Amino acid sequence: MKRTRIFGLALAVAFCGCAANAEELTGTLRNIKETGAITLGYRDSSIPFSYLDDNQKPVGYAMEICYRIVDAVKKELKLDKLEIRLNPVTSATRIPLMANGTVDLECGSTTNNAERQKQVWFTNTHFLTASRFVSKKSSNIKSIDDLKGKSVVSTSGTTNIKQLNEANSARNLGINIIPAKDHAEAFLMVETDRAAAFVMDDILLASLVAGSKDPSAYVISTDAFSKAEPYGIMLRKDDVAFKKVVDAATAALYQGADGQKIYDKWFTQKIPPKGLNLNVPMSAELKHEFAKPSDSPDPDSYKAM
Repeated sequence: MKRTRIFGLALAVAFCGCAANAEELTGTLRNIKETGAITLGYRDSSIPFSYLDDNQKPVGYAMEICYRIVDAVKKELKLDKLEIRLNPVTSATRIPLMANGTVDLECGSTTNNAERQKQVWFTNTHFLTASRFVSKKSSNIKSIDDLKGKSVVSTSGTTNIKQLNEANSARNLGINIIPAKDHAEAFLMVETDRAAAFVMDDILLASLVAGSKDPSAYVISTDAFSKAEPYGIMLRKDDVAFKKVVDAATAALYQGADGQKIYDKWFTQKIPPKGLNLNVPMSAELKHEFAKPSDSPDPDSYKAM
């Protein structure tokens, strides 16, 4: 009788402990635990960060980082299985879809800045870029001032189109600014001479040029609309517990040998589906960032030490 009572009490304590642990989970972690699924937002043409291969499967540098985060979440929640759901996002929809709970991580080429941090959070920086423009060599456009009076395209919902608008006003250039739905459409406008230039992050421009019919026909400007800007995986704002897991996972990846390996796979080797090689070795600034991971949105903090 006494033995039975003790066993019953032990079961009750164990049950209460499990219930307490379940109740301690909040936000994204709780939702993932309850549903057994995590949703990744991906881009369809942000080469080499997040894009579709020949099988219409999302692949890329940012996707690989997100899969490492998923592994860490699975381990944190002690799950045997964790379903990965994939949801397409665009420059215009990525923040709303994050805020309303549709996606849990946004795996793309999203700039981490102070303005966006009012709406969402970011994990540690995985790339540094600057905003420039691409044009045809035959156009002989050398500088931002040379865009005066011309039609220039940029992708809707990006920091780049905002920077273009600011430069246009500040310099009184009279540029006809055309918003495009995505990067592929914007580059096509330059390719078909409907726009003289396309303003975007330099690494994305390099990717689009490398994948074009005639890469030698294009030139990326030396002139930049911005300082070096950080890319980060995006997550919901004010979700402290989830961010702790995500930050720990990315820091461990970047500081370990796999961080360099994953970078090299997408930036210095042939990538699908066309076997392009972007030939963009890791910069000294990014190496420093990988050694000391940070989610800072301040461009001035990203300098090689």
